[in-house]
This record gives sequence, C-alpha cells and structure tokens, in this order.
Amino acid sequence: MSAGAALGADVARAIDVRDLETPCFVTDLGALEANLRVLADIQQRARCTILLALKGFAQWSTFPLVRRYLAGATASSVAEARLAREELGGEVHAYAPAYTDAEVRELVTLADHIVLNSPAQWRRHRPVIEQARRAGRAISCGLRVNHEHREVEVALYDPAAPCSRLGATRANVSAADLDGLDGLHWHTLCQVGSDALERALAAFELQFGEFIAGRAWVNFGGGHHITRPDYDRERLVRLITEFRARWNVPVYLEPGEAIALGAGVLVASVLDVLHNDIDIAILDTSATAHMPDVLEMPYRPVIIGAGEPDALPHTYRLGGMTCLAGDVIGDYSFERPLAIGDKLVLLDMAHYTMVKTTTFNGVRLPSIATHDPATGQITVHRRFGYRDYRDRLS
Repeated sequence: MSAGAALGADVARAIDVRDLETPCFVTDLGALEANLRVLADIQQRARCTILLALKGFAQWSTFPLVRRYLAGATASSVAEARLAREELGGEVHAYAPAYTDAEVRELVTLADHIVLNSPAQWRRHRPVIEQARRAGRAISCGLRVNHEHREVEVALYDPAAPCSRLGATRANVSAADLDGLDGLHWHTLCQVGSDALERALAAFELQFGEFIAGRAWVNFGGGHHITRPDYDRERLVRLITEFRARWNVPVYLEPGEAIALGAGVLVASVLDVLHNDIDIAILDTSATAHMPDVLEMPYRPVIIGAGEPDALPHTYRLGGMTCLAGDVIGDYSFERPLAIGDKLVLLDMAHYTMVKTTTFNGVRLPSIATHDPATGQITVHRRFGYRDYRDRLS
C-alpha cells in the first residue's frame, strides 16, 4: 500500500512535526473523535454497549473525549481496571486468564463486571466477590468461553488456536459451572470484518446456545475492526439486533484497535546513515522497544513519503537504536537521500504501541502527545527519562 492511500495518511500530513522533539507518539484528536462517533452510532442503532479495551489503547490524556462517546472500558489487569476507574469512569469490566486472591480483593473495589476464565477460577474467587456484593458492591460476573472457531490467521493473536488457554471449551462447561454467573464472554477475533463475526457468532450459539437464555448479558469481546473504511457496519448492526431479538439479552463489544485506528503517528528522526551491502539509516526509535508488533506480527509500517524497496531512487534499511541485531523496522525507498536530522512519520501508531513499549537497553520511551486539528497545536502530555527506566528496576 502506498503512503498516499494508507490509513491515516491524511491525518499525518496535517500534523506539522518540524519542531517536534522525537521520538514522539502523536494522536490526532479529530481522527480519534471520528472513530468514536462511528462507534457511538453503532451503539445507538444496534442498542448495544461498546467499551474501550485498554489493552489496545490507554492514552488517558484523551479520556475526556472518549467518555463522551463510550460507556466505559474493559481491563486485562488490576492496574488497567484502576486506570479505567480513576481516569475514564463509566462501566469498568475486567478479564484475565487467571487472578490471584490478592488481585480479586482489589478488583472488587474497582470493577462492575468481572469475567473469569474457567469454572475453577469462579469457584475459587466466588466467596470474595459475594462478600463484596453483601457489602454493597454491584458486581456482575461471567465466564469466558471458547467455541474453538478460528478466524485469525496469525497464531500469536488467535484466542481459538488449538490448546488455547483463553476461555473454557464446551467440553469443560456444565450447567452447574454457571451457577451464580450472570453472563457469557467470548472473544476469538482480531483485525477482522463483520463476516468473521457472523461465522464466529454462529459457532458460539451452536456450542453454548443452551446457556444463553436468561443471562444478564453476552459480551462479544474485541477484535472488531468497526472503524476500518471497508468494514460492513450494516451487517454488524443486523447481527447484534438479531441476536438480541433471539435471546433477549443485552450485548457488549469491547474493541481496542478500532478506537484509535488511523488516528496516530510515531515521529522519529534519523541519527546516522551508513552502508553495509545496503544503505542503512538508524533512527531514534526502535521496533523491539517502541513498536514490538512490527517484529511479532510481523508487519511493515507505512511511512509518509516512502515507498517499497527500489520503488523510489534511494532505498534504506531503517534500523532501531537498540543493540538487538534484529531491531529493524523494514526496507523503504525515498525520493532523496536521507540525512541526519530528517524526520520520518510512521502511520497508524496509536493502538498497540504506547501500551507495549519497553525500556529495553534503557532507550528513552517516545513522548506522548495530542494534535488538535482545529488549531494545529501539538500538546506533549508526557516526556520520559532516566527515572522511568530506573524505577521499573531495583
């Protein structure tokens, strides 16, 4: 895909990065709000509830905007649940593959919904949850189930892959296991369209239909690419509406990536240029430390003004600043030679980036900023330094 046609390219070109200190994540508030409006429209038309999945996007400086459109957030840890409660508000849902006793004692002070990964986890933590209920906390609990229907191509991100630890399969769930539980949660999607949801939903109903009637809610999980331009939103509305009509059960969705899809960039600078069989440019950012999905997925980020190798006159391998030999972003071509100090703008870097950064090698984390399209102003909300590296160790 060319940079001109790439998701978020128009947003990136509207951000003036000439004076920006790098590396820096910049989220465009206009693009973020456009995504939120799409999600709010789905909520209204399908009469469902959409939550922000913090595992995908947790830039809490944007939460005043998020809370205008979404009902709350879903958390994958106690820390995320606290962030949702203290910085976003609204409904706070929580799920993790397993909880310690201490985590549940804290979680019951924060979460409105708690989803357990197995009947054994429910049996273990039920006494603490019910004690919190008697003390006045309105906590709804559910079980994550796994209908073993696969829609995700990359095994690393497939919750329904063979031997998955995520959710209880039908062979491991009985009616007795659901005693005291209000809802069912399933999540087997990742970066897919509503056609995949339709097939997955049919598999869920086939496997667990006998347990749906009478539930207080069903959560369809995340992985819904609702804000992608080619996503069939009319089908999504139909699927949710028909499910609600069949079962008379409220529906939750909890996308993470869709909230910030195409809404942010990572701006980096060229630190050095060298040659070793190929021209190499070393940047002040890192694939392994700042955008690990580039190596894990893997994928090749789109860069404004850059093309495929050899498509333009000057081709470079873009490398990160860590000592990891494989810290390589990819090979790109440019109209003119790269020079020290040049800024590169990497597209679609708001989701699953800030939440996954590390301080490997002690490299500085990218600053976090927002861009107001109405004024053109970039506001840097957080800069990182030595103490952020030091204080995560001892």
